[in-house]
Amino acid sequence: MTNGAPERTPTGGRLTSGNERLDAVLGGGFPAHAINLVVGPPGSGKTILAQQYVFHNATVERPAVYLTTVSEPLEKVLRYGQTMAFFDASTVGRAVFYEDLGELLGAEGLDGVLGRVDRLLREYRPAVIVIDSFKALQPYAGDQGEFRRFLHRLAGRLSAFPVTSLWLGEYDAAELSTAPEFAVADAIVRLSSDRIGQRELRVLQVLKLRGSGFLSGGHAYRLSAAGIEVFPRLADPVDPSAYAMPAQRTSSGIAALDAMLADGYWPGAATLVAGPSGSGKTLIGLHFIVSGARRGEPGLIATLQENPTQLERVAQGFGWSLGEDGIELLYRSPVDLLVDHWVYELLAAVERTGARRILIDSLGDLAFAAGDEVRYREYLYSLVQRCSRRGVSLLMTFELPDLFQVTRLSEVGISHVSDNVVLLQYLRQQGRVKRTLTVLKTRASLHEPQIREFTITAEGITLDDEPGDERLGDPAPH
Repeated sequence: MTNGAPERTPTGGRLTSGNERLDAVLGGGFPAHAINLVVGPPGSGKTILAQQYVFHNATVERPAVYLTTVSEPLEKVLRYGQTMAFFDASTVGRAVFYEDLGELLGAEGLDGVLGRVDRLLREYRPAVIVIDSFKALQPYAGDQGEFRRFLHRLAGRLSAFPVTSLWLGEYDAAELSTAPEFAVADAIVRLSSDRIGQRELRVLQVLKLRGSGFLSGGHAYRLSAAGIEVFPRLADPVDPSAYAMPAQRTSSGIAALDAMLADGYWPGAATLVAGPSGSGKTLIGLHFIVSGARRGEPGLIATLQENPTQLERVAQGFGWSLGEDGIELLYRSPVDLLVDHWVYELLAAVERTGARRILIDSLGDLAFAAGDEVRYREYLYSLVQRCSRRGVSLLMTFELPDLFQVTRLSEVGISHVSDNVVLLQYLRQQGRVKRTLTVLKTRASLHEPQIREFTITAEGITLDDEPGDERLGDPAPH
């Protein structure tokens, strides 16, 4: 016995939600035939989450019972519930039963609630029972001892039936370690909000899941008419297992750059193209995508800068079109971007289109949208590793603040996991400004580390025939 409540061992399988990613966070779903606590502040989505489980699992043979107490009026729960896509009005009164315990609490207290739960269990033999809000029951106990006895008796009754319980409540952080209901719970899920700059990020975290594994850490989620949509934290652990790597290189789309790279990129390689504004980063990315599509390698452009109309105008200036076969465009504004959602959109688009090449334009906008440097690095590392294992080539652009004499790339935060690093710079020479290109790094191959001048023509990027003067700048920023 802990905190006056019996330790329990859940039996049975899993209660799924209908949301594959949410179930994955919970290791397959909430433990069935167990007591599960969902905690969070007002407006965090506790009621939505509970009803999502109710309508996904209720049947006429094994219905669901949803009990409100004195925190949220039943009429309000139903009114907002009916706006959700999963709410099936035809099942209410047949497979889903709602009941308000408010008056009973006022008249008979906790004993009345216990008796009513007893009768509901015998009458409906439900698969799921929800108490919303469970925390609101505590003030009806004369003291802590009375509440612990009520909790012990309720847990015992629920354990005697094959029913999965969801208890909802607005508990604060201090109560997580002191409230007795947390000891009796088999699973505890917390919904909260993190402030990142001027943005608010909704976060779901599993605090406890007895006898089972789960995905640790905070997972972003959003509320919509479909319910709660969860985006599990993309933080892949190191995988030392071997995987096949193609032996034939892929072209960058620029013949002279291929030569500097020792005949192009390795398939599955991650390439960072860094340079100041207007230096040609996006254009190098378009070369990469368009040339690949014309070779039968579908490409995906994930842009956070130019909108589709602007980017199409850029492409048409060089005789290309984003409407060509094998080119997919994913445009999102970084101003109101949920990075967690964006990453899963990107991965889904790669799966759907069979993309072999990806352009991310740009990492600076992605870092701005993430707001949290740790999350930004976790997502990029995991994305690079997933692309490598699938043989999908990744090209990422990053804008540098220095127009001339670039000496540092370390603040980019991804150069160390990139297989190739291409640096673009400006050169002042005799009253003119010229563009230069340097291949700083090519993993697992030789490369030409010289500074080359290039021009932008109607055909795209054209490198000069001869290497540039060594006085152009330091070819090896760190």
